[in-house]
Amino acid sequence: MSASELGPNDVVTAGPDTELGTVAQRLASNNVGTAVVTENDAPVGIVTDRDIALEVGQSDDVAATPAEDVMTGGLTTLQADADALEISQAIKAENARRFPVVDDDGTLTGIVTLDDLVATIGEQLENVADTIESQSPDYSP
Repeated sequence: MSASELGPNDVVTAGPDTELGTVAQRLASNNVGTAVVTENDAPVGIVTDRDIALEVGQSDDVAATPAEDVMTGGLTTLQADADALEISQAIKAENARRFPVVDDDGTLTGIVTLDDLVATIGEQLENVADTIESQSPDYSP
């Protein structure tokens, strides 16, 4: 399964100058914890709900703080056709949970997360367990 199939294609985005108050509203209304910061449709950073919460102790007006002030930049992106093994390797290599998915031009097309990968692996393991149980009637976990 590819990165574009694992994660959602509808990504919450913000510009570098988008105020955190607006980012927080977008996160809440979409029930997600991450916004990808883009310039010209290419990902340049990520802002999480945790980034916003940590800014509370750093700023007198968190809502007016621009996204670029708290975003994680220097992103590793994954191509839309990256497979589960590539995603897993990126998670380990980058010690990150989220990766913007891009097309050949570097345009944001989705996002894939550690949670997406774990949920998919869990579904696949359930399928394997069903096969083992059906082929081995005496087997009981």
